[in-house]
Amino acid sequence: MTEVVGNTELPLERIRRGKVRDVYAVDAERLLLVASDRVSAFDVVMDELVPFKGAVLTQITAWWLRQFEGKLAHHMLSSDVDDIVRAVPGIAAFRDQLVGRTMLCRRAEVIPVECVVRGYLAGSAWKEYRQTGTLAGEPLAAGLIESDRFEPPVFSPATKADVGHDENITIAHMRAELGERTATELERLSRMIYSEGREVAAGRGIIIADTKFEFGTVGDEIILIDEVLTPDSSRFWPADRYAPGGSQPSFDKQPLRDYLEGEKREGRWNGNAPPPTLPAEVIEATSVRYRNAYRLLTGSTLPVPGA
Repeated sequence: MTEVVGNTELPLERIRRGKVRDVYAVDAERLLLVASDRVSAFDVVMDELVPFKGAVLTQITAWWLRQFEGKLAHHMLSSDVDDIVRAVPGIAAFRDQLVGRTMLCRRAEVIPVECVVRGYLAGSAWKEYRQTGTLAGEPLAAGLIESDRFEPPVFSPATKADVGHDENITIAHMRAELGERTATELERLSRMIYSEGREVAAGRGIIIADTKFEFGTVGDEIILIDEVLTPDSSRFWPADRYAPGGSQPSFDKQPLRDYLEGEKREGRWNGNAPPPTLPAEVIEATSVRYRNAYRLLTGSTLPVPGA
């Protein structure tokens, strides 16, 4: 059985600890990304851990980056723990903790914008549209219903937030912040990745309803960083159950969200930290969703002991 991992304490300089990932400096050119089994919902990190979640996020990202090899520059150097231990021998004692969930990456200067591509009207986009008929203040077509498909997909950048909600911004705002050339290239890359990813996933019975990408720069080169087309950065819907006009079932932490919504409705949780205690069956159902997403997308089982 793989080790369930919350916080990590490696003998390297830890640059940051996000909601899910711990990021360590290897040297001036390389980083080590470790995806924990922490899980958040409604911007609150739960006390419990979800087995295999970190490995699913890392290995799905690695799988996608291999699909895009030669089509765009990205940060991954290796996602194989033995390769990584050989490259960073100081972490050898932590191998069993890191297996499956670790990625050795090129170090980049992060571009401070989330590049969101929406193929369907869901989530915060649906919430805004229902209230005002707009997305990031810009009008959308009238008469749309929840989960309607956008054709073509909508590029909808957002500010980055480690704590709290990201905020949708206009493309004009992004251009003003980053410059015309960088903004145009980010939109081009985001649309290309989403378009190709959506087509691949559709062949496996998955709708990628929307997703977000992060990019960074190494010198003058823009590269894709962080996670890519995972159940945490995207909405994965089962294609055979798609029915516009409401929310859709998903291959992610929906069992967790459903449980927490029930706790809020019953007045047992106010939506803020501290979170309620999660029942074992909710944790297991969430873990199964993540593993099923990996299996369905890649056609193989998660390369981690016990999965």
